[in-house]
Amino acid sequence: MAPVKRKTNIMAQSTYTSVVLAQRPKATIVPGETFTLKQNPILTEADLKDGQVLVETLYLSLDPAMRGWLNDARSYVPPVQIGELMRGFVIGKIVASKASSFSVGNYVTCSPGWTELSIQDAKAVTLLEVPPNGKVTDALGVLGGTGLTAYFGMKYIGEVKPGDFVVVSGAAGATGSVACQIAKIKGATVLGLAGSDEKVAWLKELGCDEALNYKDPEFREKFKAATKDLIDVFFDNVGGEILEAALSRAKPHARFVMCGAISQYNSATPVGPKNISMVIAMRIKMQGFIVFDYIKEYPEARKELAQWLAEGKLQRKETIIKGGLKAAEQGLADLYNGINTGKLLVEVKAEDAGVESRL
Repeated sequence: MAPVKRKTNIMAQSTYTSVVLAQRPKATIVPGETFTLKQNPILTEADLKDGQVLVETLYLSLDPAMRGWLNDARSYVPPVQIGELMRGFVIGKIVASKASSFSVGNYVTCSPGWTELSIQDAKAVTLLEVPPNGKVTDALGVLGGTGLTAYFGMKYIGEVKPGDFVVVSGAAGATGSVACQIAKIKGATVLGLAGSDEKVAWLKELGCDEALNYKDPEFREKFKAATKDLIDVFFDNVGGEILEAALSRAKPHARFVMCGAISQYNSATPVGPKNISMVIAMRIKMQGFIVFDYIKEYPEARKELAQWLAEGKLQRKETIIKGGLKAAEQGLADLYNGINTGKLLVEVKAEDAGVESRL
């Protein structure tokens, strides 16, 4: 489906909006305090240098990793500084160009942060291509960072193979839902863990052999019964008590894919599993990774993901928040409360790009 190109009116405005970090949260993000809106003088073609483009943001990706970027601590990327533009990935449209590789109206992906408008070097922008059975917003979901994270985690860390029993936590999220489906494509039996009965039902529609609601009062008993043959691969997006439960049910030489720990991100006193010694007793391989580790392999991975999408082997959902950038802060806070099924996006500018907006 080709995106519909519409004339933009942002250039007629005198200012554009961005979002900057106002103060570091000690635990949960506090809407109205953590971030602040900033008005900036409008950017135009006259502000561009040769080889640059002016990008208007259409959709902003909200991701669990964003909470870690707000901490003043050493990590895989520097922390966002107080008063600095919040980091983020977007789908945008070129509204002015001084780069031969891009034309006005092109849809692109880039990482300008939480802003309505940005100047980008052409080399920092990727032309958006919509594959068969795809849509524009897939560029931030199943074909974007979250889909690639699931792909590389399962392929290189989990080393999933036919006959494996795979458990995925946070399985109804953007990364977890793709991870479940990749494991099924590779011939594994899959148990998905999610936080509501509705999400459990969707995971079964995706093809999970079983799915459990971790908020169920009988979850521990049900989890033990569902893992009677023990776990070959655990793809973890949650950490905390769920990780502890998975460690207790691991086979010898199980592979634990440490992708995320969303249950701990907003805790003022994060905790680890009490039974970490199971890593020794069961000789578990527990490895963390970041999608950027495999950046050279993005094109080949996207090609295979797009093929699975075209063949109907991959399904996805999106939760799209309307309201522009002013809704992003609340949306990010709600992400950690499980508001989303599948990929969570903010619609920064309403445009018919082949998606249905919700919320």
